[in-house]
Amino acid sequence: MTFTVAIDGPAAAGKGTISKAVAAHFGYAHLDTGLLYRAVGAKVLRGEDAIAAAQTLDPADLENDELRTPAVAQAASEVAVIPQVRSALVAFQRSFARRDSGAVLDGRDIGTVICPQADAKLFVTATADRRAMRRFQELTAKGMDIAYETVLADVKERDARDRSRATAPLVPADDAVLLDTSDLTVDDAVAQAIVIIEAARGLAKNG
Repeated sequence: MTFTVAIDGPAAAGKGTISKAVAAHFGYAHLDTGLLYRAVGAKVLRGEDAIAAAQTLDPADLENDELRTPAVAQAASEVAVIPQVRSALVAFQRSFARRDSGAVLDGRDIGTVICPQADAKLFVTATADRRAMRRFQELTAKGMDIAYETVLADVKERDARDRSRATAPLVPADDAVLLDTSDLTVDDAVAQAIVIIEAARGLAKNG
């Protein structure tokens, strides 16, 4: 049965971790749509045209370890405001969402633009300070020399850009369930997400 889960939210709120966990729990395919934009951003940093990079994106491009660096994250946010880039990646995402085995997509506009008819919608968020600390710990654990203040500034700058862009701004879908992970452990956040999705699955079966 086709069942689509849309999980949106700002950077480092935990949506990626939650999405992977619930996809594994339910046996659904998972797509981190942010990686699509990061892959385009990485190509742009290497000198390619953003629109051409989006139109020729290959699944192998998503396996690049460079995609998690702050520079690529910043480039991804910048290319994401280009309408032609977004439209080039929409078809790929929508096709993925229609998988017969079920699909979980996480990003910033899944529930509002990519899959407005998704069976379950979550908006995962946390305070900017908490999100910056998570990202700082993630980067320093990988050996990156970076100051917390720099990470916090990047998070706030990206939030402002994502929320103010003209095309598909970062806003919760009207029917999305808000999940604030600021004071939750990973296990608690995943457990709450599973409960939300289970409720939606029950509605889909009864409907």
